[in-house]
Parts: sequence; structure tokens; C-alpha cells
Amino acid sequence: MAKTVDLDSFDYALLKEMQADNQTPARVLAERVGLSQSAVLRRLRRLRAEKVITADVSIVSPEIMGVPVTVHVTVSIIQGSRTYGDFARKLQARPEVKHASYVTGDADFVLHLQVESMAAYAAFTREVFHDDPNVAEYHSYIAMREVVGRGAL
Repeated sequence: MAKTVDLDSFDYALLKEMQADNQTPARVLAERVGLSQSAVLRRLRRLRAEKVITADVSIVSPEIMGVPVTVHVTVSIIQGSRTYGDFARKLQARPEVKHASYVTGDADFVLHLQVESMAAYAAFTREVFHDDPNVAEYHSYIAMREVVGRGAL
């Protein structure tokens, strides 16, 4: 079971602000959450040390970066404990794969891909799915537009 951390209302307020914009200066955060600047910095250091905040990232535009096509894929693997690990390692090596989860249900994996075109996705399917004898089947879902896009908890 994952380790939990005791968070108070100030921690939650800080996390909400940081998820909206992690570049907000400490003095502004202090004003917004009702703490001193030094208390905010101390709490942020603790939240990072305790792995509540796991990364400070910038979200970039897929369109501007040249990968405007979003594809979600469910993948079923032929049963075998080694094949799951092999497939997971293959996914980790592919830059098109932005998220991949090993899941329960009708499929074994759910993937979120960003590709430059449908031709690029076709090449991906040949290289990753068709050339792998352990892939039983896959189903693709092309995103027409994003309806909700928040990474915040």
C-alpha cells in the first residue's frame, strides 16, 4: 500500500495553486493561501521531499510541437508474465507514447499517443502491434477534440 502523508488545509491550498501554475512566486502563493513566504517555501520543500509533488513540469501544445493527433489505444496481450514486461519496455522506448497503463478489464494496456499524422500512427501500429506476435488485438480511438484536460487532483 502506498505511503500517505498528512496534509492540512494550507497544504491542499498550496497544491491547488501549484497545479494551476507552478511558476507562481512564493510571495504570491503566501498571499493566496494565508501563510508567510517562508512557511510556503518550507511546505513546498516538504511536499517535494515527501513525494507529494513528484515533478514540476510545463504543459506544451501538441499542435505547436508537431504532434497534433491524439490516439487512445487499448491493447490485449497473449497471456504470459514475461510478455507483459517485454511489451511495457517496448512502450517506454517509444516517444509517441505519452501515457501507458496496465489495466484490468477487456484489455491489458491503455495507451495515450501523440503523433504527427495518421500515416505516423499507421507506422507505429506496424512497428509496435503488427510486428509483435504477443499482441492479440488492439483498438484505436482517435480524439476529435479534448473535452476535459486537467492533470490536477
